[in-house]
Amino acid sequence: MKKPSSNNVSPAKLKEEQYDEADKQHQQQLQQSPLGTVGSVGGTSRKPRAGRIRKRSVKESVSYQEVQSQRVIANVRERQRTQSLNEAFASLRKIIPTLPSDKLSKIQTLRLASR
Repeated sequence: MKKPSSNNVSPAKLKEEQYDEADKQHQQQLQQSPLGTVGSVGGTSRKPRAGRIRKRSVKESVSYQEVQSQRVIANVRERQRTQSLNEAFASLRKIIPTLPSDKLSKIQTLRLASR
């Protein structure tokens, strides 16, 4: 990577370029690793950095197949998150004393649990 002169580039821009370079290196490592493939069981997972939104440049075009793959992965994560949340509510409902025929809503469960 060519280093821009520090006279006309802000420190924030330099930091962004360093982040981009580190991200590219990490993506290359994931692609080379057998555990980093999309379909592998127990593969590596990355959480997005909090408060950090990365914009793609115009030069970085993404193929339709890559977008579809990202959507599938995001959908799987969302289903797992939702399932985990529903299981947590089910466990909480078991602890809260109510009538057996009465299934509490999520908000009712939270309100009763907070008392």
